[in-house]
Amino acid sequence: MLCHSDVKKYKKTPFYLSRPCLYNGMPAHFADSANMEVIYKMLSVTQPPPAPEAIAKQYRPASVVDKAHINGRWLDSSRCLLQQGIQENDRLWLRFKYYTLYDIEPKYDVVRLTQLYEQARWAVLLEDIDCTEEEMMLFGALQYHINKAAQSEPQVLSTSTAMDDLESALQSLEVKMEGEGSSASELLENMTAPELNDYLKLFRPKKLTLKGYKQYWFKFQDTSISYFKSKEESIGEPIQHINLKGCEVAPDVNMAAQKFLIRLLIPAPEGMNELYLRCENEQQYAQWMAGCRLASKGKSLADSSFQSEIQSIRSFLAMQKTNSGSHGNAAAGDESINTHSLVSPRYHKKYKAKQLTPRILDAYQNVAQLSLTDAIMRFLQIWQALPDFGLSYVVVSRKDEVLGIAPNRLIRIDLGVGDVVKTWRYNNMKQWNVNWDIRQVAIEFEGNVNIAFSCVTADCKIVHEFIGGYIFMSTRSREKSDTLNEELFHKLTGGHEAL
Repeated sequence: MLCHSDVKKYKKTPFYLSRPCLYNGMPAHFADSANMEVIYKMLSVTQPPPAPEAIAKQYRPASVVDKAHINGRWLDSSRCLLQQGIQENDRLWLRFKYYTLYDIEPKYDVVRLTQLYEQARWAVLLEDIDCTEEEMMLFGALQYHINKAAQSEPQVLSTSTAMDDLESALQSLEVKMEGEGSSASELLENMTAPELNDYLKLFRPKKLTLKGYKQYWFKFQDTSISYFKSKEESIGEPIQHINLKGCEVAPDVNMAAQKFLIRLLIPAPEGMNELYLRCENEQQYAQWMAGCRLASKGKSLADSSFQSEIQSIRSFLAMQKTNSGSHGNAAAGDESINTHSLVSPRYHKKYKAKQLTPRILDAYQNVAQLSLTDAIMRFLQIWQALPDFGLSYVVVSRKDEVLGIAPNRLIRIDLGVGDVVKTWRYNNMKQWNVNWDIRQVAIEFEGNVNIAFSCVTADCKIVHEFIGGYIFMSTRSREKSDTLNEELFHKLTGGHEAL
C-alpha cells in the first residue's frame, strides 16, 4: 500500500506551494464523517510503552534471512483485500511499505507521523534494525519523554480557520522573500565551489593484517575525496582519488570514548572496498560525515542541504552526550521507570534495571525540552540515520545470497561473508523486467551491467512492487506537484496485471 495516497483538498494559491485545508484540526478527508473522525483520533495518538511481556511475545528476527521471510508477507497493492482472501475480523499488520518519507508536514500529517513513530519504535524494540548501545539509550529516553508529553499535551492539533489562513499567508510571504534580495557577496559565495581540507586518519581492513590508522591530508571536492602524505604535498598528485557517488556510508560513533569514525563501502568491479575515516572531534566529524552522505547521493558540498545536514548530525551528537552528575536527582524521583519497556530484550539480559535507569535518564536530559511533535520527529530522524534504515530483504536465487532493497539502491549480501558485496543505484538503472512464467526478475544498468534472479522467500511481484514503488517515489517533488499520480504508480508496480 502506498503511503500518503489520500486525496487532499487544496487552497488555491496561484504562485506558491499549496497546502491542504484543516477542518476542526483535521485534514479535510478525515472530517467527512463522524466515523472517520473517530478513526483519525485513534490513529493520531501515540501508544504507551508496551509491557516487557508483550515485547517478549513478539517475533524477533535473529538474522537477515529471518527478516527476508517477513517481507514475503506483503499483500498485493494492485488487488483489494477480498481478492486476496482477507475476511472480516481477520487481523492484519499495518505498516508503511516504502521508506521514502515524502513531504512530512507535522501539522497536516499527524496520523502518518504517529504511525511512523509506532513502526520505528517496534523496529527498535524487536531489533529489526541494528543500532549502537548509545543510540538505544537515546531511543529509550525519547520514548520515555514522548509518553510523558503525550499525557500532558493535546496530540490532535486544533486550529481555527483564521489562524490557518494567517499561517498560509506568512509562509507564502516567506517563500517570496527567500527568493529575493540575494547580495552580490552571497551570489559570489554560491559560485565558488566549496571544499573540505584537513588531516584525517585512514584505515583499510584487510585479512591477516594488524595495521592501524595512518594519518593523511584529505581534500574533499565535488563528490570525491583525495588524500596525500601531507598538506605540503597536496599541490601534486594524490595517493588515491575516490569518487563516493553510490557508496555506502555508516557512522561508528561513541561519544563517551570520543570515537568518531566514518565507514565507507566503495563500489568496485570486484565488489565493495571498505575503508574507515577517523575524525579528531565532533565538529570535524559532522562536516565530513555530511559531505560523505551527500556525495553518496551524487550531491556536492555546494548543495543547499549541506549545512542542514551538518546541523542535524551535531544535534544528534549533542543528544548522545552524557550529563555526569545531572541525572542523580532525576533518577531518585523516577525509580519507577520501566526500562524494559524502553529498550530491546538484548539489554534486559545485559543490564539490570537499576543500571539502565540512570543511563536512560541521563540521555533524557538532552531531550526533555522537546515538544511532543519535535520528540517524535527526532526519533524518526535518528531511525532514518541508522545504517540499515529502509532495507527490505529477500533471499534470491541461491540460498546464500540476499537482495536488500532500499529507497535509492539495491544491495547484494553474501551470507558467507556476512556483508554487502555489491551495490546498484536506481539512477543507473536502464530498465527492469519480470518473466512472469518462470518468476524471474532481470535488471539492466548502465555500463552493460545485467543481473537476473529468482526470489526464494517472496514472490517476485513483491520485489517488482518495491522497485517500481521507489522509482515512482523518485519522480515526486514539491517543484513538480503535490498531486499523486495513482495511474503511474499502478503502472510501475502492477506488473502484467496493470498492462
